[in-house]
Amino acid sequence: MAGVRTRLVGALVLAGLASAGCGASEPARELRPWRVEPPYLPPPEPSAAASAHASAPARARRPRAAPRPAATAPSDAQVRRELRRALGGADASELVDRATVGAAGLATVPPSAPARVAAIIVAGNQVATKPYVYGGGHGRLAGETFIDSAYDCSGSVSFALAGAGLVGAPMDSSTLARWGRPGPGRWVSIYANAGHAFMTVAGLRFDTSGRREGGSRWQAASRSVAGFTVRHPDGL
Repeated sequence: MAGVRTRLVGALVLAGLASAGCGASEPARELRPWRVEPPYLPPPEPSAAASAHASAPARARRPRAAPRPAATAPSDAQVRRELRRALGGADASELVDRATVGAAGLATVPPSAPARVAAIIVAGNQVATKPYVYGGGHGRLAGETFIDSAYDCSGSVSFALAGAGLVGAPMDSSTLARWGRPGPGRWVSIYANAGHAFMTVAGLRFDTSGRREGGSRWQAASRSVAGFTVRHPDGL
């Protein structure tokens, strides 16, 4: 009885092992790895991306071109300094503001000359080569104040000044010595005494005595001003 019980227990054990797949006759099952899905990562916030760009190394960024300075025209003072440097220290105003005498004995108007200076030069050109006569230009002709066929020293100076509307009647040399403002002017200087009068306009001398030298009252050469009173039109 005990032997039968022992065999029955053994048979049950073997049957249990066979049903559990542990028997030698059961084929081995293939082991497959688990599929692990990657975790979901949301896209970064825009502010976080900007912060990361700001903290990137400087060499990784493309440098921006510096803005070009706005082009500006040079001032008059800068032009004068450059001209002085180019001419070895010469005064640039002599080059820019000085009138010249042409082949016909007439003066040119500098480009930078004020309108009244230009008018004086244009009027002076009308009598620059006229003959000299004492009292000429002082109303010798009946009904004429400035118009004449010949001019003396003060008559020609008065005519040129009248062309710019600066005087209303001819003046003799003694009157010119008291007219206008004292001292030399920037553009026009009048030199007068009891016996003679002449003036300089934009660097040229307007002088009746110049007719004997070159046929024109306009002269590039200077002369002594000793014994003359110097005056100038207001603002010129």
